[in-house]
Amino acid sequence: MKVAVDAMGGDFGPRVIVEGAIRASQEYKAEVLLVGKEDLIKKEFDSLPHSQAKVAIINASESIDMEEGLLSIRRKKKSSIRVGTELVKSKEADAFVSTGNTAAIVYISKKVLGALQGVERPALSLLVPTLKGVTLLTDVGANVNCKPQHLVQFAVMGKVFMESVMGLKNPRVALMSVGEEEIKGNDLTKEVHERLVASSLNFIGNVEGKDIYSGRADVIVSDGFTGNIALKVSEGVVETFFNMARAEIMKNLFAKIGFILMKRNVKKIYKKIDYAEYGGAHLLGLNGVCIIGHGRSNPNAVKNAVRVAREFVLQKVQEKIQIELAKSLEPSLGMKV
Repeated sequence: MKVAVDAMGGDFGPRVIVEGAIRASQEYKAEVLLVGKEDLIKKEFDSLPHSQAKVAIINASESIDMEEGLLSIRRKKKSSIRVGTELVKSKEADAFVSTGNTAAIVYISKKVLGALQGVERPALSLLVPTLKGVTLLTDVGANVNCKPQHLVQFAVMGKVFMESVMGLKNPRVALMSVGEEEIKGNDLTKEVHERLVASSLNFIGNVEGKDIYSGRADVIVSDGFTGNIALKVSEGVVETFFNMARAEIMKNLFAKIGFILMKRNVKKIYKKIDYAEYGGAHLLGLNGVCIIGHGRSNPNAVKNAVRVAREFVLQKVQEKIQIELAKSLEPSLGMKV
């Protein structure tokens, strides 16, 4: 098992990525190919404990910054993102992981690897914790402008993923909107609602933002613009809540004592909602395994992103999605695209 990791992505530089990759190799017995500027990677690698880690360095002379646009992305033929995806294309790596520029990863991976048959646009899909387990949000940022058929395809891929990976039979699919009633929403959500009602999916109707973490649905479908805002707002709320709680606790001795008594349980709760524990989002519908991590990923998040990629390959999710997608998109099954 070989996982290519973009060492130049993320907000904190190569050291965080290299450390996370080393941990992943040591813990999951995977061979990691660190892709990026060789001298920088080697410097960080040599400065970190790396006993029993299987890590190779693949040189890529260019990198893509977070703020770079499409023109710049196209010009950089030797970027770490392009070299990493080409390793998957040539079968020299089984999967690619990056915490870099999402737009660049989506564009380049689709350009190099292509999409699965029946998929027009791969969807960035993330499992989030709920009161009843987990829910798959799709799309959370890959496609900000969507047509109705794109959201229908996201729904199908989400259903297949939850069945194949999570073992859920006939998962409940919902559509993100501004109200539960079918008449609510914009033109896009209204048309998608009609198509999903007519499909063979277990469509339970519209849900609102407050339902994301309730466990009401197993798959929640939205365009990438809406999904990304919902996700980032959630992250901000969690971070703000813990910062406010910490500030209040420090003001009072009894609060400090209470926190010490509750510390173990608080840690358990935080671990459930910490993005670092989930590693990254799957780019479903791509003809290859690609995991996109948070730009602010720490070494633990990078390690878990490699774990997610490894599990995706070992469970042959890609093959299952292709097979089930072909079945689900057959006109005879009532799926309108």
